[in-house]
Amino acid sequence: MRKIKVLEVIDKTFLGGGQKNLLSLAENLDKDRFEISVCSNPEGHLVDEVKRSNIPHFPVSMSKCFRREPVRAIEALLIKHGFDIIHTHGGVAGFYGRWAARKHRDLAVIHTLHGVHYLYYRNIFLKYAYIWLERFFSRFTHAVIFVSRADREKGKKLRLASSEKIKLIENGIDFSTFKRTGMKESAGDEIRKDPVIGTIARLHRQKNIPLLLSAGVKIKKHCPGVKIFVVGGGPLQEKLERLNKKLGTADIVFFLGEREDAAELMSGFDIFVLPSLWEGLPYVLLEAAALERPVIATDVDGIKEMIENDRTGMLVPPDKPDELAGAALKLLNNRPLAQKFGSDLCRSLKERYSISIMVNKIQNLYVELFREMEKR
Repeated sequence: MRKIKVLEVIDKTFLGGGQKNLLSLAENLDKDRFEISVCSNPEGHLVDEVKRSNIPHFPVSMSKCFRREPVRAIEALLIKHGFDIIHTHGGVAGFYGRWAARKHRDLAVIHTLHGVHYLYYRNIFLKYAYIWLERFFSRFTHAVIFVSRADREKGKKLRLASSEKIKLIENGIDFSTFKRTGMKESAGDEIRKDPVIGTIARLHRQKNIPLLLSAGVKIKKHCPGVKIFVVGGGPLQEKLERLNKKLGTADIVFFLGEREDAAELMSGFDIFVLPSLWEGLPYVLLEAAALERPVIATDVDGIKEMIENDRTGMLVPPDKPDELAGAALKLLNNRPLAQKFGSDLCRSLKERYSISIMVNKIQNLYVELFREMEKR
């Protein structure tokens, strides 16, 4: 069988969950069976990683302000390079990529929802508009992948695609590539001697950083030497920095911005916190588990599939800063328990969320759909 030509499409190029998923596929799919190319916005960390791995990259500017130009650009790629499969990631890429593919009857179309984010939009009109769009585009899609069991059930309930098209393929990482190395020297010896609580998250409403900042008020009172690191950038950074000053926590909470050494920084956290309002199946929790970091996270779909409360981590409500603070103080004051949570979480997730399982499921789906298209 000849190599199957696959175009992976995503819009944004910061290294979030969808981007990590795409990069894992592009780097780990069997090169003897698949020829992988990536299409995304022109610049960013994802593009740098793709080029570093010598994977062909096609720049196409995509934004939420829907325009015809990205559709034409992707259509041209499909025609020029003769792709067998187009695999879109996330809502914006799913719109442009599937619109471009709709007339190509010999092309297999796959779409992955890395969290059904539009269900949490405050604008009810936009929420139902996106539900309608997903139903519409699913007519031209051969498989719709959900990354968590909870999201799969939401997809079925909302009829985002027919049941035979809905697939569950959970995220996975290579646990062996993560190693606890300690905080970077650039963090400063004086900081590394203090207890460190940290999060790595895009500064977006979804990640609920105000919960961590509010919890910081109580944590500071009972553990004066603590440091809280927020790693990541995003649209809410200035607003969060103002809130940090208003709460009086600017002397313990530090916004470090987007960092290429985020995993190395995480390895120095005494506690990793993920205070999200909603999630798909977050890569950052898999990475924290691989580093055997004790985790406190919010009790929301996706996260609670990964963490068993008071056994492999601690789950708290997404609107109770005092409970988050109490959980953090409990682990800071009981290091053996914190270490046990970290090692138990690693052990519980290592087999289920391995990169080999994820890649093999994707490969099998690609081959299955390719063969179906060949029969037409």
